[in-house]
Amino acid sequence: MGNQKIKIDQLADAVNEQLEEYSDLAAQTVKAAVTKAGNSVKNTIRDTAPVKTGRYAKSWRTKNTKETSTQLEVTVYSPTRYMLAHLLEHGHAKRGGGRARAIPHIAPAEEAAEEELMRDIERGLSGG
Repeated sequence: MGNQKIKIDQLADAVNEQLEEYSDLAAQTVKAAVTKAGNSVKNTIRDTAPVKTGRYAKSWRTKNTKETSTQLEVTVYSPTRYMLAHLLEHGHAKRGGGRARAIPHIAPAEEAAEEELMRDIERGLSGG
């Protein structure tokens, strides 16, 4: 809008127009940050996942599970090796007795991406 002069009876319309523009910018910024965070989680899990054959690490995907004009929900998942995720993350009982050690690789990726997401949103909304 810039430094345009407006009449007092047009003030409400001008303010609403600016608020809608900011709302659209905020929604775009948040959606871009969420997409980036989802890909970051997927890549971090792939890098830190235990490797026996490599299939488990390669199986991780991202999917937009819910999207509206103002929000986006991204799911990071393993469509073929989902049954291993919990066992590897938290450890499990072995068949012959004893326990297999936990190899945390999902929770650390999620925590790092959450911090990155907040930084990206703040940076995007502050204009930096």
